[in-house]
Amino acid sequence: MRATSGPLSFDPVVVGNRETDAWAAYYRHEWREFLVAAVGMVAAGFRMPPHRTVAGAWYVLRANQAWAPYPDNQPDTARAYMRRFYELVAVSSGLLFDPARAAAFEVEWWRVHRAHQHSDEVTEEQLETALVDLYSYVYDADRDAVRQAASKRVEAMDLSDRWVRAGCHRDDPLLAEERLALVASYAALRIAVED
Repeated sequence: MRATSGPLSFDPVVVGNRETDAWAAYYRHEWREFLVAAVGMVAAGFRMPPHRTVAGAWYVLRANQAWAPYPDNQPDTARAYMRRFYELVAVSSGLLFDPARAAAFEVEWWRVHRAHQHSDEVTEEQLETALVDLYSYVYDADRDAVRQAASKRVEAMDLSDRWVRAGCHRDDPLLAEERLALVASYAALRIAVED
C-alpha cells in the first residue's frame, strides 16, 4: 500500500525548483547555496523528520563536492555519502531498497552525464537509461512508467550543460528553461510512482 504523504506524494514544483537551485549552485561552486537548496529538495522530496532532512542534505552536499572536480573526482567517496543519504531515506520512507545499490545507481547517472558532457560517444539514451535504473529501483516502479520522467530530466541536463557553457549566469533564460524541464520531470515521476 502506497503512502498518501511522503516520498510518493512530493510536490514536483517545489522539488524541481530546489533541484534547479542546487544544480546552479553546484556548477558555480557555491556550496552554502547548494546546501540550502539541498535541504529544501530533500525536505520536499522525501518528507523526513527535520534532523534527518538536514543530515541527508549534508550527505548530498558532501557527495557532490567529492564528485565535482574534473577529471580528478572521488566516485567512491560520492557513493559512500549517497549510501548514507539513502539509508536515511529507507529508514524514514517505507521504501524498500538497498541503500548501497541506490547510491550506486545515483552516482552512475552522474558518471554517465559527465561522460556525455565530454564525449559524443555517450548518448542521451544511455543517460536516460541510467536514470530509469535509479527511479525504477528506488521507487519500485515499472521501467516504462518512469521513462518520461527520465527523458525530461535529460532535457533539463542538456539545458544545464548549455547554461554552463554560456557562463553560468543566473539571469540566463536557459536556467528558467531548465527549471521548467525539472518540474516536468518530477511531475512525470510523481504520476509514475503513484500508479
